[in-house]
Amino acid sequence: MIKCLVKVSLILIGTACLISCSSANNKPVLISFSSDSTSIVFSNINPAGILQVANTPGIDSSFSQLISVSRLPAEEDSTGMELPLQGKIRISDSTITFLPQQPFIRGSDYLVVTYLNASFANSGMLLSGKLNPSVKPREVILKR
Repeated sequence: MIKCLVKVSLILIGTACLISCSSANNKPVLISFSSDSTSIVFSNINPAGILQVANTPGIDSSFSQLISVSRLPAEEDSTGMELPLQGKIRISDSTITFLPQQPFIRGSDYLVVTYLNASFANSGMLLSGKLNPSVKPREVILKR
């Protein structure tokens, strides 16, 4: 009886720890154009993500696996290829800004993919047994 009580109490304590720790910094990264639409701003990034980008030497969008920006083809475009954009990444204390080499084209759609704030699972997924074998990036389509 005592062994059962100890096991149940350990399971409850472990579950409580998982639930209480999982809600911290689970907010998704906010991705949007700047007010003048000349850059893309990433906000709501946890400090570890900003540090990871800051510690990548000579980071630019063509070599970055954390952030990528591509121009989506127009509906009448027969080639149908996503065109990756090159640009520079600027880091501030709470945001990351993507500045393209060429200005964004009015009326075009842009696919932004980032692994910032990405995780394998949260406590709900862990408890339900729905763990993913890989990290899923955050993908957003922005229209200029």
